Amino acid sequence: MQDPRFKVANREALIGIALVLINFAIWFGFAYGLGSKDPAEYSYIFGFPAWFFYSCFAGTIFMIVLIWITIKLFFKNIPFDDGGEEQ
Repeated sequence: MQDPRFKVANREALIGIALVLINFAIWFGFAYGLGSKDPAEYSYIFGFPAWFFYSCFAGTIFMIVLIWITIKLFFKNIPFDDGGEEQ
């Protein structure tokens, strides 16, 4: 019989991979979507080009909130010990 902790760990690892892919998509989309124009046409937010602000600052804040929500909703606290079995 397989340990049920492995099922939980595998699910949480897949969620982690999905979060990394979302983070990369946000970063790539803003950096190369807004940043592919001529630099003379850039708009600026707080002195930073909009592509940099959205991909680095706003994207990071969004990911922190998304990770916090994901941990609260989908991750479970499981014990690491073997349940008291002697070896």
